[in-house]
Parts: sequence; C-alpha cells; structure tokens
Amino acid sequence: MKVINKISKKNNIGAGFYTVSDISNLLGMPQPKVRRYLKEYWDNRLGRKLFNDTYTWENSKKTKAVNFYVLIELFTCFQLQELGVSIQKIVKAREAIATELNTQYPFASAGVLTNGKRIWYEVNDSVINADGSRQSNLIGIIKEFASKIEFNDQNLAERFYPAGKKNSVIVDPHHQFGLPVIKGTNINTEIILSLLESGEKIESIKVLYDLSNKEVKDVIEFYHLAG
Repeated sequence: MKVINKISKKNNIGAGFYTVSDISNLLGMPQPKVRRYLKEYWDNRLGRKLFNDTYTWENSKKTKAVNFYVLIELFTCFQLQELGVSIQKIVKAREAIATELNTQYPFASAGVLTNGKRIWYEVNDSVINADGSRQSNLIGIIKEFASKIEFNDQNLAERFYPAGKKNSVIVDPHHQFGLPVIKGTNINTEIILSLLESGEKIESIKVLYDLSNKEVKDVIEFYHLAG
C-alpha cells in the first residue's frame, strides 16, 4: 500500500468539527470511551500505523476534535460492537479494508456488513471478508446496519440521522459546521432546545421559525434519546 503522509480532509472547512463531548452526545456513548478509542485506536494504531498521521487535531483551546467521517466511523464501530463483534476484530477488519481499498475512512463507506461475528464489505457486487477472501454467497445471512447514514454517489457517508431517518434532525458537515440541524433548514437544534427550556411554547416556535409540529417534536425526541 502506498503510504499517505497526511490524512486528507482532517480539519477542512465543510468537513465538520466534533469534539469528544459532541461525539458522546450524538452517539450516546460515554466520553471516556470515546476519548480512549480516539487515542488508542484511531490515532495510535490506525492513523500513525497506516498513514503516519493522527485522525484528531486540537483547536485553539487544546480540545481534540475529529471530522464528520471519523464521527461516522465511530458510529459504525459502536454499532458493530452492539451486534456482537469484538473491538479487536473491528480494528483488525478496519485495517484490512483500509489497506485493500486504499482509503482513510473505510467505515464511513457504504457496504460494511456483519453477521455479529465477522465483518465483510461489498465491492463491485461481491462480498469480501476482511481477511481478503471472497464470500459472495453470504449476502443472505449478513445484517446491514447503516440505516442512519446517507451515502453519496461515491459511497461515502454524506449525512447522519442520529435519531433515525424518520426524525427531522440531521447531521450534515456542510451545515452549521456539522452540528445537528432540522432537515431542509439551517436551524441549529440547540436554538430550539434553548427556547423550549426557557418556557417557549411549541406553537410560538413553529411560527417564529416556520416549522411544523413534527419538526419541533423531533428535536425534543432527539435530545431525549441523546440523554
């Protein structure tokens, strides 16, 4: 594999900006776990080993942050764990897929599959095991889990629906620096939450921001799920 000295789109404008706290809130994972995974796996084992670089960077306040693609990779990692795949197998599979496809963000690509024990990925209508062996006859038993992610024509993650695609809250790196917004608008959901917490009525918020009843209630549901 050709060694890439710097990870592209790491902190580019339009690639999103997510701190450990942001990731924890969006994915519903404890901050210590997020911090440990970023340091131990994405930076040390994956970034430095494969690309001579780290996936995180520090802002002016010395706070570590990642871009939208790493956010999606962490989501994929946590989903795989919930489906029964060990972190050791996840990291090993990610290394193999990154090398095979020569990509810096393999878990932010469409086609990652699992049956709860092993990991595969789709390439040109074939399913390949993370060890490189082809398993094209296994599509029927593999569970696909990327239902909260919207992919572009290049099969790369483009938008994330943290509360599911039926909910109006969306994470798009091209809007509000990647903070959660209401789909089809540029309205930061934290603004709506602040108004609700200050006692503003749903009807008033609907009129003020030209939102539907469902959109406001979707914001409430999103923050309820985020805990």
